[in-house]
Amino acid sequence: MCRTIILAALLSCGVAQAAQRVVTLAPNLAELVCAAGACMQLVGVVSYSDFPVQLAKLPHVGDAYALNLEQIVALSPDLVLSWPGGTSPQTVARLRGLGLHVVPVPVRGLDGVADALEQLGALLGTAPIADKAAAGYRRHLQALRKRYRNAPRLRVMYQVETSPAFTVSRRSTISDVITLCGGINVFAGLSQIAAPVNKESVIAANPDVVIFGRKDDGRAVREYWRSVSQATAEKNHNLYAVDDDLLARSTPRLLDGAEEVCVALDEARRKAGR
Repeated sequence: MCRTIILAALLSCGVAQAAQRVVTLAPNLAELVCAAGACMQLVGVVSYSDFPVQLAKLPHVGDAYALNLEQIVALSPDLVLSWPGGTSPQTVARLRGLGLHVVPVPVRGLDGVADALEQLGALLGTAPIADKAAAGYRRHLQALRKRYRNAPRLRVMYQVETSPAFTVSRRSTISDVITLCGGINVFAGLSQIAAPVNKESVIAANPDVVIFGRKDDGRAVREYWRSVSQATAEKNHNLYAVDDDLLARSTPRLLDGAEEVCVALDEARRKAGR
């Protein structure tokens, strides 16, 4: 969204001054605020808001499952940032009912990170820093798209856990990363953003490459695939661990996670002589 349009919208709503006391209701929102140049304006965050490291010193107002509304009110924020799809509409309504100014910050797909940075720059009075960060992110994204536009396609599964195995659909940003790197998400068609899949489905999907998070039990993942030794990914030793924290959060560091996925797919192509 254009910064001029955002500013005009804010003024039309009576928000003429940049927010100085901000509470974020998702870890990626706190990171985005810092990337937009407004870390010092944060007064409260939720659990697992751990980057940059200084966020650990801030009061925690709850987590993805429950928020301490009294604590949020006590922090006297002039802006609360919510996460569409993560912060429930009921919670947003309750916060607004308590007189708090709540603004949703959507991040739609890979391009949405830059849009969110610009939105936050307008809200927080740090537009020069935020716009620079957004431009840098867009350059990085465009470079990756150009690099992998014509890469040989590989069938990819992103795996979480093993009992049962979970994976992601096209609605997940991780699926967007797979596509960015020249992959095809074999479970893109799932109805939910993330869902369990049985071994029969995994065998039928027969991915060329399996990506999983370093925080998962790597030994368990490898044992899982040894039990389906006929699968292409197992036969070609194409099981790769990546930094799941980077992939799980829609922030500028998402592209660092994407680079890891792209390197893994490049290695699988090298093995296949493609």
